[in-house]
Amino acid sequence: MTDCIFCKIANHEIPSSIVYEDDVVIAFLDLSQVTKGHTLLVPKKHVADIFEYDEELAKEVFSRIPKIARAIERSSDDILGLNILNNNRSIAYQSVFHSHIHFLPRYEDSDSDGFGLKWKTHEGKYSQAELAKVVASIKESLEE
Repeated sequence: MTDCIFCKIANHEIPSSIVYEDDVVIAFLDLSQVTKGHTLLVPKKHVADIFEYDEELAKEVFSRIPKIARAIERSSDDILGLNILNNNRSIAYQSVFHSHIHFLPRYEDSDSDGFGLKWKTHEGKYSQAELAKVVASIKESLEE
């Protein structure tokens, strides 16, 4: 893809703060730095989102996650935790349409200024019969 900023970074056409690179992926600091050390892991092959991954690419990209996560954690004694996020399509807040995984180091409760996750429970909203239909539909849709 010729106009993709992440492809340009992967091809070293524009500068970035690279923290890791091999023949499959590149990891670099996100310009937004939601928290200090906010890093993106990007496959060098252009895929828009998780729905375009084949099994081999998924294995290659996702197998790098622990390595990058541990490196980020070891980079500062102040890091207390880490969020790992992957947004897919605009409805899920994807803003660059080249698949990427966010690593957000967490330092303290107050570092969430400008970042946060809310999990509102809907327990009890759906009947067991409705949930059974969801399970059946997902199972039916699984690719072998």
